[in-house]
Amino acid sequence: MGNFEKDRAKDTGNGKIERVLGIYTQLINGQAVNRAKEAERYGVNERSIQRDIDDIRNFLELEAKDTGYINTVNYDRDSKGYRMEQFCKMKLSNSETLALCKILLESRAFVKEEMMDMLDRLISCCVPMENQKLVKELIGNEAFHYVEPRHKTRFLDTMWDIGEAVRNCRYIEIEYGRMKGSKVVTRKVKPVAIMFSEYYFYLTAFIDDKEVRKYFDVINDSFPTIYRIDRIRKLKVLEERFYIPYSSRFEEGEFRKRIQFMYGGKLRKVKFKFFGENIEAVLDRLPTARILSEKDGVYVVAAEVFGKGIDMWLRSQGERVEVIE
Repeated sequence: MGNFEKDRAKDTGNGKIERVLGIYTQLINGQAVNRAKEAERYGVNERSIQRDIDDIRNFLELEAKDTGYINTVNYDRDSKGYRMEQFCKMKLSNSETLALCKILLESRAFVKEEMMDMLDRLISCCVPMENQKLVKELIGNEAFHYVEPRHKTRFLDTMWDIGEAVRNCRYIEIEYGRMKGSKVVTRKVKPVAIMFSEYYFYLTAFIDDKEVRKYFDVINDSFPTIYRIDRIRKLKVLEERFYIPYSSRFEEGEFRKRIQFMYGGKLRKVKFKFFGENIEAVLDRLPTARILSEKDGVYVVAAEVFGKGIDMWLRSQGERVEVIE
């Protein structure tokens, strides 16, 4: 029997099991595994040790499904051996990862390079490796044809700075490019929320204008101003803080229910008849909507909304909608 046949023989039965368990024990104890030393120790060649390490890697990928911990074995140049590393605790299932990738692509909120980078990191949560390949195949066509937003602006760092300012109740000063024309205005505002709607992220803030604010009893009686974050040319987080009483705090969840297309404005009540087939789409589009009555497939609906965006939506429905008030 040649050397190759002898090595293959040692790769079966109790000998291989004891060898793999021995290597695995070393790895989980934080020790470095050197192929040459292990080959000499067990009387096999280095190819056998490499197969053992590959088997352990495959086991760790399968184990991640149950434990949620993604472990792997990588070569460490400093110690000239293999070590076990734990990258992260997996919090997303493979199906959840696929769903989030689809939502990200549909949002079209980021420039292409940022989008592809986020997708790659999301997909890396999938285990085993075969599932990463599957997710890439399922989103491959959409990713290839991805159309980035026309503003081509990178704003993630700006958005994070705004988020910290919201959390710490700090004023911010912004230079903002208006949609009409190319005029840039400077505003000192109280940031209260970051929101997303139809391709864009928005800053919701209150203008720091005492002449305007003196007419309002509490902050929720005033109407927030909405800024597209990608249009913020410069941002400065000020040391100055503002205070909002708990009873008057801005609740973006409630605001979100009442705003359409991110157009600012006063709180309004609307009532209309709906003649379409899918009333669920109306109720999903207008979270505050209530069905007042229904007769022969015609619904009377009432809703509470902020701003003029509702007018755009109502007109877009054509003959399916008749405005009552």
